[in-house]
Amino acid sequence: MPQRHAPATARNRDVILTLLQRHLPEAGTVLEIASGSGEHAVYFAPTLAPRLWQPSDISPDNIASINAWRADYPSDNLLAAITLDVSENPWTIEQYPMATAVTAIVSINMIHIAPWACCEGLLAGSERLLASGGLVYLYGPFIRDGVPTSASNAAFHQQLTQQNPAWGLRHLDSVIALAENHRLDCIEVVDMPANNLSVIFKAR
Repeated sequence: MPQRHAPATARNRDVILTLLQRHLPEAGTVLEIASGSGEHAVYFAPTLAPRLWQPSDISPDNIASINAWRADYPSDNLLAAITLDVSENPWTIEQYPMATAVTAIVSINMIHIAPWACCEGLLAGSERLLASGGLVYLYGPFIRDGVPTSASNAAFHQQLTQQNPAWGLRHLDSVIALAENHRLDCIEVVDMPANNLSVIFKAR
């Protein structure tokens, strides 16, 4: 079966959805970067209608999983997954006419399990796609004020860097500074369950 399962989804989806409902623009397309299994997409999309939800991923296995979940839990506003590599310039979606309708970009648990270049690409692409008032939402574990947000996150950071030296928890200050260079202002940082953070940016 192509469907994949991420146990953390059931634990964090409701708190994430609450924040998205509060902050997302009222219309347009939400581009989800690194949609993974696709479970967030099928859960969020119906509640967030009439906004369109566009899932994406770099992995063919994840693309298959997203579309399999979509087939089992169809929603009129949930689009078929597209392949997207955030380190490319331009992104695949920028070649589509619908790219002009993207009003928000969401990335959950991606930037620490990818090279720093992917965080750079994510924010650069957000600058290219989003008009003033557009939203960027990041979720995951971070290093805050120079230290991981918990002992478990410190151990997770070590595990990630051992697996791949280019991976690891990102310094929140560095991410915010990079975002500012791409005309994205941090408007809120929210403590989330399991020592994660939601970091929300708005395009100037």
